[in-house]
Amino acid sequence: MSTPPNPPDRRLDINAAAGPLAELFAVDLTLATVQCDGCSNTTDLARYDVYADGPGLVIRCQGCDHVVLRYSTAGGRLRLDMTGTRLLVIPGG
Repeated sequence: MSTPPNPPDRRLDINAAAGPLAELFAVDLTLATVQCDGCSNTTDLARYDVYADGPGLVIRCQGCDHVVLRYSTAGGRLRLDMTGTRLLVIPGG
């Protein structure tokens, strides 16, 4: 059974997401809990290993050494790669 398409009258432009996304990324991510996509270990991001000796930051799981997050800047742009993160939970208020 296929999923029916979303009705066009429910569709909004990206501005509808700007506020919620600004709230998400205006927090201290070191307080977040991360589940590693490599071994499913779930712990505070502050407990992961950080490698900063390259062109950016690489954060690896202590359990399996899987890369959970990459962060770099180049050409006036920020790049955040979280393909190694299965779940990121940020404490909210």
